[in-house]
Amino acid sequence: MHDITIHPTAIVDEGARIGPGTRIWHWVHVCGGAVIGQACSLGQNVFVGNRVVIGNNVKIQNNVSVYDDVTLEDDVFCGPSMVFTNVYNPRSAVPRKDEYRPTRVRRGATLGANCTIVCGVTIGEHAFIGAGAVINKDVKPYALMVGVPARQIGWMSEHGERLDLPLTGHGTARCAATGTHYHLIDGSLSTGEPHAS
Repeated sequence: MHDITIHPTAIVDEGARIGPGTRIWHWVHVCGGAVIGQACSLGQNVFVGNRVVIGNNVKIQNNVSVYDDVTLEDDVFCGPSMVFTNVYNPRSAVPRKDEYRPTRVRRGATLGANCTIVCGVTIGEHAFIGAGAVINKDVKPYALMVGVPARQIGWMSEHGERLDLPLTGHGTARCAATGTHYHLIDGSLSTGEPHAS
């Protein structure tokens, strides 16, 4: 595994595919069916299941388990001790391995520390899930979500700055850090320079 850093305490099962520049730290376990992209970082005590796909430049902080049927696209951030699930209604006495619900986290999304992502949802591109939030339904791109269960309280730029926009309707804002323009049209956010009228 050329150009990959694997700590001596980590276990990487045979068959796992890991891209160059990825760093795997203390007491990590990567199962043999996992696919992990380039330049990722897996912090201490991370678990990655067999049917997991992780894109490039994904940061997974300490104590996160990425279970089967979870897909993380490029540039996703998973905060410390955040939680994924893959069975919606688990019972110890009822086998449900054939009932896993797939979860997809789109490019650039942030999942804050200790948040929980209930299986079967899609987190939109560049969405920002606040610390401790519980996500039990799909999340729009760029949405800022907090609470239990989570609700949208705003919009975030790709750079991670809150945008001065209403939740619905129409509006235009600029990211304070980059100057990028964001346009809200009928409750959906997009980027780009303002269009000539």
